[in-house]
Amino acid sequence: MQLAGKKIYLRKMEPEDLEFLYTIENNSDFWHVSETKSPYSRWELKQYIENYCYDIFTTKELRLMICDYVSQRPVGIVDLFEYHPLHNRCGVGIIVSPEHSSMGIATEALQLVMEYAFKTLLLKQLWCLIDASNDVSVALFEKCGFVQSGTLKQWKQTEDGYADVLIYQKVK
Repeated sequence: MQLAGKKIYLRKMEPEDLEFLYTIENNSDFWHVSETKSPYSRWELKQYIENYCYDIFTTKELRLMICDYVSQRPVGIVDLFEYHPLHNRCGVGIIVSPEHSSMGIATEALQLVMEYAFKTLLLKQLWCLIDASNDVSVALFEKCGFVQSGTLKQWKQTEDGYADVLIYQKVK
């Protein structure tokens, strides 16, 4: 499966993505998003790639690599998760490497995965949870038509105490 845009395309993970995945998953600046608390080894990530099942109907999730047309290399990751076929909804998350941020890549990738979710998976809605202090993500999801539908008060523990999390939805 390949979903193509103007600057980037989305594709399944491949063994060659190990170093990129290792860099992203072990970047502690991103851990607050994934709620990771410890680094991954290359062996763990290699096993993850080798054993990953791309059937969203079985695993209830789908991870796609965001790849740049020019370099043909991954520059980010987009995840569909907590797929709920009874209610036709799914969570969505996206991360772009710091050196490729502010280039419109996240917007294009989110638009591509939204098209896939609504036209191919026939979902009714996508949702995401965003730290209230994450203005960049709020702007991205609002630009793509997501609407804030709620706030989870003091939802996440941080170094400074507890922080609110915003609930965003895109309903078709």
